[in-house]
Amino acid sequence: YEPSVLPAKVPVLLLNGGAGIAVGMATNIPPHNLGELMDACVALTEGRNEGGEEVTDAALMRIVPAPDFPTFACIIGRSGAKKLYETGNGGVVMRAVTHLEQVASGKKSRRNAIVVTELPYQVNKAALLERIASLVNEKKLDGIADLRDESDRDGIRMVIELKRDAVAAVVLNNLMKKTPLETTFSGNFLALFGSGTVPKRFTLREALDCFLDFRFQTVRNKCTFQLDKVENRAHIVDGLLAALQHADEVIEIVRRAQDGTAARAALMDEENPNFCLSSAQADAVLKLQLGQLTRLNGEKLTAEKNTLAESGASLRNLLANDRAVHDLMVEDFGTIKKKFATPRRTKILPDEDEKAEIDLVQNERSVIVVTRGGYIKRMPLKTFESQNRGTRGKRGTSNAGPGSDVSDDDGVAHCFTCNDHDTVLMTTRGGIAYGLRAYQVPEGGRTAKGAPIPSVLPVKADDVITSVLPVSRFPKDEFIVLATENGWIKKTPLAAFEKLTSRGLIIASLADGDRLNWCEKCTDADDILVGSTRGQATRFAAESLRPTARTSRGVKSMTLKKGDTIADMNVLRGGKEESLLVVTTEGYGKRVRTNEFRTTARGGSGVIAIKFKAGRVNDRVSTMRVVEEEDEVLLITSQGVIVRQKAKDISCQGRSATGVLVQKVDVMSGDSISTVSIVPKSAVDGNN
Repeated sequence: YEPSVLPAKVPVLLLNGGAGIAVGMATNIPPHNLGELMDACVALTEGRNEGGEEVTDAALMRIVPAPDFPTFACIIGRSGAKKLYETGNGGVVMRAVTHLEQVASGKKSRRNAIVVTELPYQVNKAALLERIASLVNEKKLDGIADLRDESDRDGIRMVIELKRDAVAAVVLNNLMKKTPLETTFSGNFLALFGSGTVPKRFTLREALDCFLDFRFQTVRNKCTFQLDKVENRAHIVDGLLAALQHADEVIEIVRRAQDGTAARAALMDEENPNFCLSSAQADAVLKLQLGQLTRLNGEKLTAEKNTLAESGASLRNLLANDRAVHDLMVEDFGTIKKKFATPRRTKILPDEDEKAEIDLVQNERSVIVVTRGGYIKRMPLKTFESQNRGTRGKRGTSNAGPGSDVSDDDGVAHCFTCNDHDTVLMTTRGGIAYGLRAYQVPEGGRTAKGAPIPSVLPVKADDVITSVLPVSRFPKDEFIVLATENGWIKKTPLAAFEKLTSRGLIIASLADGDRLNWCEKCTDADDILVGSTRGQATRFAAESLRPTARTSRGVKSMTLKKGDTIADMNVLRGGKEESLLVVTTEGYGKRVRTNEFRTTARGGSGVIAIKFKAGRVNDRVSTMRVVEEEDEVLLITSQGVIVRQKAKDISCQGRSATGVLVQKVDVMSGDSISTVSIVPKSAVDGNN
């Protein structure tokens, strides 16, 4: 009896996994947990019995949720394993085990560090360290100050020390995205089926069913072999018992026989009613010693005969009854699990969407600057420290003054503060809106020109960015208010811009010569305040504006005198004690309480918001911005000089006052206040 294959008790191919490559095909099978495989085999085996509960694919996935790799790394989600088990091909995402620690840096200081304690399956630690170091040296991975290997015989310990200003979550996301700390095991279930010469892709159920079929046949073959041995032994025992019963006659036959052949023939004589033994029985009797012809030995043979009869009945039942074989298989699987199974090593984490680029960027406060010459850049807000009123300021962009090699068109056209994760809604004077994340705006230094807008957004050559609005959410009860230079205004639901991309959309139909300059968020509970360059201002309820579609023209906001245009537009939100910061092009300004502007009907000529200094015939209103006491403001001139100062340092005066000097402006060189940006209190607290 020589087996054609080894009688495996467990599905070894799934348990240990395997990898191989041949001509035109390859296999890559991950290892699995022994206890889970045994549970699956038990469930499938019991389901084969008549009346047994069928194991669905979902139930099978609950028993064997994913591979179990020998390292203690994590598996991200079950979808990859589900696809692998259902189709025979799929990727399982593996992630290293990490945690955050405070480690010593120097004698007294401490730094945050990401500590890696377990690596994904088949990831080489030395190669991983080399990869991280290479990315840091190439400046493709920021925020890492030091990298060292503290592994010992107790386990893996890779320490990634972070810079003091680095955000651990951002650095970790970058590590997972750019290094093998997170990798995919590409599984391919391919093996030889049938006679062992036919390669076939299989599913998890097919693999287990194939093993169970093999195991069932193995048990049957084993029973057949054992039954044959039991029957042969029972036959010998019957002959020995017959010899013991007639021991005297056996001795007499042996004494009279001339040789062993004659004795065997006499015992096998069919005419002798006491014996008539078979050849095997006769040989067994002749091999007996006289000391074995005792009553005690006879009792042992009788007990052995009974045992053999019971074994034979059990084996015949296994050969005739499939359920009995299934029960024996289930018992064997349970014994193996109890003896050899270990807890799962690979922890399964919930499914995650693919990391978006936004997850790799810190959500910091920034200043976005757009120039009239068509350049755009982003600067960290902490670049500018708070200064006193009336100072010259710190340069925030390239100089366009006398002696500079930069043209006048490179003066600042717009400046705004926002969070890097905000969606920045940019509108052009031609009535086109573009949307992009703030972090997608190229970063530049204080004196850098920035990047050409056409390299960031598909803005036409004859169009310029006139408004920048950061948006964090798109609620249904909020609107976008758009105002043009000639006094037209419209209100459109904010949700209409949720799908806005860098490709752009038309948001307003403009008359010839008109320009779209302002874009603000509002609700129906707010008021809108519009001011003109001649110092007039009007206030009306936002509810009086009927919501219109993106491409509509709108209605008149205020009646303008000849030569006058709109200087600014603000949204006044009730319940706040706010002031209107009015700044002229020649550097004079003041704050006016918003409650001094009463709510009137839309379309009026407005009331005085500021009077100009005597002799300043060319002075005009540059900006009318709503501020709070805690706010800080950035004042930007057309030549790029920026001053940051507290709003409360600018005196609060009546509507007809001329204001105070808020920034020295070199009027003789053609410089003027271009725009004013409000720094919210949260940014002030975080950077001062």
